[in-house]
Amino acid sequence: MVIEQLRAMVADGRVDTVVCAFPDLYGRLVGKRLDASFFLDTVEEGTHACDYLLAVDMEMEPVAGYSFTNWDKGYGDLHLVADLDTLRVASWLDRTAIVLCDAETDDHEPIAVAPRSVLRRQVDSAAAAGFDVVAASELEYFVYRTTYRDAASSAYTALEPAGWYIEDYHLLQGARTEDLNGAFRRHLAASGIPVESTKGEWGRGQHEVNIRYASVLEMADRHALLKHCLKETADRAGAAVTFMAKVDEGGAGSSSHLHVSLWRDGENALSDASGDVFRGFLGGWMAHARELAAFYAPNVNSYKRYQAQSWAPTAVAWSRDNRTAGFRVVGSGSSQRVECRLPGADVNPYLAYAAAIASALDGIENGLELPAPFDGDVYEAADLPRVPASLDEAIAELEAGTFARAVFGDELVDHYLHFLRTEAAAFRRAVTDWERVRYFERI
Repeated sequence: MVIEQLRAMVADGRVDTVVCAFPDLYGRLVGKRLDASFFLDTVEEGTHACDYLLAVDMEMEPVAGYSFTNWDKGYGDLHLVADLDTLRVASWLDRTAIVLCDAETDDHEPIAVAPRSVLRRQVDSAAAAGFDVVAASELEYFVYRTTYRDAASSAYTALEPAGWYIEDYHLLQGARTEDLNGAFRRHLAASGIPVESTKGEWGRGQHEVNIRYASVLEMADRHALLKHCLKETADRAGAAVTFMAKVDEGGAGSSSHLHVSLWRDGENALSDASGDVFRGFLGGWMAHARELAAFYAPNVNSYKRYQAQSWAPTAVAWSRDNRTAGFRVVGSGSSQRVECRLPGADVNPYLAYAAAIASALDGIENGLELPAPFDGDVYEAADLPRVPASLDEAIAELEAGTFARAVFGDELVDHYLHFLRTEAAAFRRAVTDWERVRYFERI
């Protein structure tokens, strides 16, 4: 909605709270709740938040070693400037609107390491090359008839899946979660996030929601808001959803397939699969996939999803309408686009879309070669570049490469590498349930 609509809703009591949010490095929405009248009075000034939000771990602990902010610098403020194009009612919350913000310095310079800033720069690069980027995220998730609090109390064991058999496209089993999935669809649609469908997926209690395509920054915003909406809606219903890439070693992983196309002068520039733009676009995306793997798979758990015959890719290959390939060309003519199947549902959409755009633009500008399409079962192919098998391998690829530094700059790459190394080191220190089950008695 536009600001005048918000003023009217505040005046008649329909809205009394505005959530000012921005994505952190994990892709989580963080921020604060403002009194709606105060937000309207100060909308041009913005608000502030501690800059440690871009330098903490999952537990909100400040992490040493970042140059962006640290104890020596005193953990100052960052300036949150509302992007009023994102202002909308948060239908799932009582009398609440939500707006996404850009993180800036007090001099109104974009903070380079903020994920929304990273994507904005690549959108600007695409525009300078004459392209508009259009995208859509498909998100999968598991639903549990267990509250988040109870799940935490049991160390996330013995959770009750919402379904008890694989329900891919299964309408009867899907109807059993319609109290939740129906609420998800209605709240998203009422909050300015147009929905296409929900469906059962290939796991017990697993589902997928598809929302309408949009310009890429708007889609990244919709992606982040979708996850936030589903979690808060499930929480209020005494249930839980998870967007982990791999929640159970014996079950399916959850993906976030990214559909991307380029438009120029109102036409899809990828409509001709034999043209230079298409070939450069996909050739570039594939050429940099290994170096930028951590932008698509940012967590230790992300790599547990890459298993043969799992619907998740294990090799960097492309094909038309082939779900064993990491890159799948779908649609035709004006709807033709590339679906990247590398990201899991745990992906930070701002960083993943930024990586995709940067790679594709490089492919177009430099005429990077597009390999021949792969026919058959990519899982069985022995001579293709492999998707990194672990976060440590992905970190090594990013450290050794030069492309990321060329397009994103040293500040962002060094910051993100430190974030990734911190996550990998935390896992190496952890004692897991697997270890206790395997070794407690029998070692």
